Amino acid sequence: MNQGLRLKQAISYHIEDNRSLYLFTIVLFLMGVIFGAIVVNSLSLTHKYDLYMYLSQFFGQVADGHFANSAAMFSQSFAHYAKYVGMMWLLGLSIIGLPIILILLFLKGLMVGFTVGFLVNQMGMPGFVLSFVSIMPQNFIIVPAFIIVGTASVAFSLKMIRHQFIKKSHEPIFQQLLRYSLLILCIGALLSIASAFEAYVSPALMKLIVGWMG
Repeated sequence: MNQGLRLKQAISYHIEDNRSLYLFTIVLFLMGVIFGAIVVNSLSLTHKYDLYMYLSQFFGQVADGHFANSAAMFSQSFAHYAKYVGMMWLLGLSIIGLPIILILLFLKGLMVGFTVGFLVNQMGMPGFVLSFVSIMPQNFIIVPAFIIVGTASVAFSLKMIRHQFIKKSHEPIFQQLLRYSLLILCIGALLSIASAFEAYVSPALMKLIVGWMG
């Protein structure tokens, strides 16, 4: 009971202490999503056609049930997300990593916006349904996880800057590093859930929707 209360207090303190940073990273991510959707509209007809043909071949394989092994998909998916989060964690430990963290967040938003935007642009409502069942569910975990990691990494990088140049800190940097690293490990557990959904549930949903699309 006391541990649960302390955890709630720690989460509440973290959010309150970094409220402005969370607002900034959320806006930055949304800008990436919007920019990704705009990029879809700026593609030439040739590029759109090439991408659509590749997508059609992929959907043909999905309809035939040709999926990679689920365990292999899980390993690849989790490794990809873990590398992304691990990179932001490392960048948060350095002073010069601050702008790169923000770029990574923007790029994540851009990828989500481009993927969903392209499906909707080329396929209309079926594309929206397909993106909703195959892309969005795991992103309901992945996107908040990346925003939390990005915000925590930016916050720790700023603390490193203050510690290095201002030399005014009420708490040893090592304790802050432990909390920062513990948060990243907790996010890693969430990413494993998202990877499991992507590997074991999304393929079945995609096959169902592609079959419905004919």
